Amino acid sequence: MKAAILGLIGALALAGAAQAGDAPISVMIVGGFHMGNPGRDLYNVHVDDVLLPKPQAQIEAATQALARFHPTIVAVEWPADIAAQRYDQYVKGALAPSRDESVQLGFRLAKQAGLSTVHGIDVEGEFPYEAVDVYAKAHGQSALLDEQNTAIGTKVQTETDMLRDQGISATLRFLNDPARLAHDNAFYRTTLKIGGGTDQPGAELLTAWYHRNFMICANLVQLAKPGDRVVVFYGSGHAFLLRQCIQETPGFVLVEPNDYLPQ
Repeated sequence: MKAAILGLIGALALAGAAQAGDAPISVMIVGGFHMGNPGRDLYNVHVDDVLLPKPQAQIEAATQALARFHPTIVAVEWPADIAAQRYDQYVKGALAPSRDESVQLGFRLAKQAGLSTVHGIDVEGEFPYEAVDVYAKAHGQSALLDEQNTAIGTKVQTETDMLRDQGISATLRFLNDPARLAHDNAFYRTTLKIGGGTDQPGAELLTAWYHRNFMICANLVQLAKPGDRVVVFYGSGHAFLLRQCIQETPGFVLVEPNDYLPQ
């Protein structure tokens, strides 16, 4: 029995050594905003029509800069089948004009890089905020949520103003600042204060959010192979956990988008 265990440990050590010898997988998470104004979030940035010439020039400048990373994979916030099908149409010039950031940034970069497909890695998930809100109101904790929501609203207005006054690259740089991402993720941790005993709606919301993001990250790490250079375009609210997942996964290296995005 002891010999078998030692043999297993030796095999795992050899496997780990082989893995360590592989070329790292470099991953850039580009947290963004919804360019098509779909209104899917609690607070939404107002975006002028990105199909107009001025924002098109800004998007082109951003993707040209990101192309210096020389990606071998581009992944977006869509299901796999939809991303692949629409990218094929996009390359052939058959896709109807789209304001979606997956097209404007993801498809554009993939085409510039000469990639044959774009990978959709999105996973649907629950976000049981209503239960948190109901519990907070019933237990005198509404002020806690109000404070957090006010901060989110202020940040979204800042993004809207920055997008109008400074353009798309500046806004993406703002959204992808590591300190900003850590600060914004604090909202989810704050929800742990909402609950008591066996009734823990805040913890349930946090668990659901983590579950969705690590399911997304599983899709990401499973499609990459040693030596790949991956660019992921996702809503900035997901960026903190996706970055954390990449940083803590052996064989993966996180690359900062702000090292590439135009100043």
